Amino acid sequence: MFLATVIIVLGFIGLIWGADKFAFGASALARNFGVSPLMIGLTIVAFGTSAPEIFSSAVAAYEGKPELAIGNALGSNLFNVGIALGVAAVISPLKPPESLISKELPALLLVTFVAGALLVDRHLGVFDAIVLISITGYFGYRLFRKRIRSGAVPEIEESELAEINSLQAISYLILGLALLVLSAEALVEAASNIAEQLNVSTAIIGLTVVALGTSLPELAASVTCVLKGHHDLAIGNIVGSNILNLLAVLPFPGLLAAGAIDPSLLFRDYVGVLVLTLLLSYFSYRGIKKRKMIGRLHGIIFLSIYGAWFTLMLIQTQS
Repeated sequence: MFLATVIIVLGFIGLIWGADKFAFGASALARNFGVSPLMIGLTIVAFGTSAPEIFSSAVAAYEGKPELAIGNALGSNLFNVGIALGVAAVISPLKPPESLISKELPALLLVTFVAGALLVDRHLGVFDAIVLISITGYFGYRLFRKRIRSGAVPEIEESELAEINSLQAISYLILGLALLVLSAEALVEAASNIAEQLNVSTAIIGLTVVALGTSLPELAASVTCVLKGHHDLAIGNIVGSNILNLLAVLPFPGLLAAGAIDPSLLFRDYVGVLVLTLLLSYFSYRGIKKRKMIGRLHGIIFLSIYGAWFTLMLIQTQS
């Protein structure tokens, strides 16, 4: 088990580093071929930030372990609100931005309800994947149009890109892609090995180990934003990540390993995600309308719900 744990840690490092090198190489290559920084930012760089979750879930589904991918998506959403946002609110009360009411929260609620409707029959198939991909395409189109009009794009270090020739860019691209694929495969295999040794389902490992590893960047980003007083970024980071977890991860098991899912993923884990999402929406709406903060008490509530879910999962796992 020690070796599997080491491989998981190295897998997370490889995924993050591989995504960075892949995005950097692809951006440099695109720039050398005359693609505008706007297009690079809206496509390649944006993809790079999501690549670890996408690749690990795709590999899990391809290798016939769809519940690990589903557990990763639901577990990450539980961790993001229950732990990352809970810890951030305990450190310093958060002021929710007004844009949450009209944009981000409605999108998160829509995606969460749609995911629940697709999982309610305890089966994830091709039709479900197509629905999620269609929503992803619609949101991507809206975001694309919005950023083109506003000129806001993910930050790109033009000075660094200018120093990279096409051969070097291709090398970075291949290196990053290889790291992503190999790290994702190693992570899935090691996680499955631990599941077998502990005699638990791969869904449990996805909900805990894999979800924790893929969500640590959100925790670090949220705490950093709070300490710097950027409350809108702290909340927006969590909301955006949760939307992406459901839209970018769930289609893979539906397309590559369609079939029935463990009932606990719906009745325990999805319900936990739904409760935390509804509470986040209520606290944010109330905070904006009454000019109040998401305070330390709210943070403790988030942490308590996550703790209750985690305890229930452990009890059901051991029974």
